[in-house]
Amino acid sequence: MWKWKAESDNNDPLVARSETQQSKAKFVTGSTMRHVVVMSLSSSIGLMALFLVDLIDMYFLSLLGEIELASAIGYAGSILFFTTSVCIGLAIAMGALVSKAIGAGDRERAKCYVVNVFAVVILSTAALATAVWILIPFLVELLGARGRAADLSIAYLRIMIPSMPVLGLAITSGAALRAVGDAKRSMYSTLSGGAVNAVLDPIFIFGFNLGVEGAAIASVFARFAILAVAFYPLYKHHRLITRFQSSYFLSDLKPILAIGIPAILTNIATPFGNAYVTASIAEFGNSVVAGMSIVGRLLPVAFGIVFAVSGAVGPIIGQNYGANNMTRVQKTITDALLFLTGYVTLISIVLIFSPDWISSLFNADPEAAAIVRIFCLYVGFTYIFAGTTFVGNAAFNNLGKANYSTVVNWGKATIGTIPFVYFGALWYEAAGVILGQALGNVVFGILSVVSAYALVNHKKKQELAGI
Repeated sequence: MWKWKAESDNNDPLVARSETQQSKAKFVTGSTMRHVVVMSLSSSIGLMALFLVDLIDMYFLSLLGEIELASAIGYAGSILFFTTSVCIGLAIAMGALVSKAIGAGDRERAKCYVVNVFAVVILSTAALATAVWILIPFLVELLGARGRAADLSIAYLRIMIPSMPVLGLAITSGAALRAVGDAKRSMYSTLSGGAVNAVLDPIFIFGFNLGVEGAAIASVFARFAILAVAFYPLYKHHRLITRFQSSYFLSDLKPILAIGIPAILTNIATPFGNAYVTASIAEFGNSVVAGMSIVGRLLPVAFGIVFAVSGAVGPIIGQNYGANNMTRVQKTITDALLFLTGYVTLISIVLIFSPDWISSLFNADPEAAAIVRIFCLYVGFTYIFAGTTFVGNAAFNNLGKANYSTVVNWGKATIGTIPFVYFGALWYEAAGVILGQALGNVVFGILSVVSAYALVNHKKKQELAGI
């Protein structure tokens, strides 16, 4: 079924040899800690470049001296987090299926998965972008935005949302590169997007005097850059792009959706929980929302490796699972947790000495600065447990139990967020909202990693029994 090759490749021994070399599963041998560190660093550098540009966006907009601009980005960010989470869910399906096929030595199946996931991305994101674009005013109001902050949020989203299919293809292309072990080129794609955004931001915001709309236009150009740089090596170097065939698409649709739908549900749980947090914070005014916006842009820059770890560790788990080596899967999880703990501890110590400097950089007023201070002093260390959740998700998604991720993440977004945030706000106002969310993350981070180890042990028993 999976025998198609491009006609021009059939009689080319150099291409055949190249494809054999590229098909080799690089994560089934060697140090798992080394694989974890290299993949995490490569993935996080690209991610942090993008998030750093978001932080630069916030800095440039803060120079305009309008508090509503920062709060508008905060409201819009909650909605963009939702749309991006859908794209990440589909990328998880791409990474899990392609890495497992590569680990099993089935390159033709990997090719078809790549093309068919792309087809799912185009169809689903186009439909969702249309629906969200129509509902933008309602969604912004639902988050608590009012007046000029609401108008600015709507203007920003009207430009960003139509590019959702481009973002989806860009993210899934990067996932396919990581699935074959090419974290370097995946990193280059996101770095290119960050560079494009960094160059165009001041041009559109100040040069053309477009303000928040200029920031959005620059971000759209960045999405196209990421897609171009990620797609090219898939086609040219790895030769993982084959012809689309409807019969293969229909047969692949079931395994794609079996991972993709739970992964999407898993990922949209986080923006759902964050939307509740944003709405709770909005009760305390635009200055507090602006402080949360600064934290929201700072967080992924400071903890980029934490956010990258699921996509970085997933291919390592997937290839070893495809090769039926559960001992290495378990070792990968342990090494990822050790690496994350050391990294988060180091960054958290740096943040403790940084709140005043960060607040002054973004011209934060006293209320916004208080939010930044709480995050830097008390919340940083809790991202160890956010990391354990991401590692658990990677294990669930790549071991055929994506629904476990859905249960854990929705539990965190509801049981682990709403009561903690509600009572935190009731007892300690805005500070309680932040600390309540952090406490919920700790509880569900522990639950996630315990469940992941239990799943691996179950799989190991099946492996020993020859099931």
